[in-house]
Amino acid sequence: MTIDEARNLADLWVAAWNAHDLDLIITHYEDTVELTSPVAAQLLGTSDGKVVGKASLKAYFRRGLEAYPKLHFRANSQKVKSDFVSVLSQEGEQPASRLASA
Repeated sequence: MTIDEARNLADLWVAAWNAHDLDLIITHYEDTVELTSPVAAQLLGTSDGKVVGKASLKAYFRRGLEAYPKLHFRANSQKVKSDFVSVLSQEGEQPASRLASA
């Protein structure tokens, strides 16, 4: 993946989140995705905050969008590796790091 492709992917990822387009957001993740987050633990009522699989991730993101209707991201930087792009983003006043597969 080139730097330009990585920037484009990050821009698309941020745009999908800012549009609150759940179907578009989820296209950035593989079926076998695994995510661990303290926010997931809080929203899902689990101790480990682990979300496994695309269907579960979509359900978690749906709950997140419902819980935070004004959620908005700004991409601050991207880091490119062989199989993923890490997007360091700003969520309101709180920084948030997200991953999207390449």
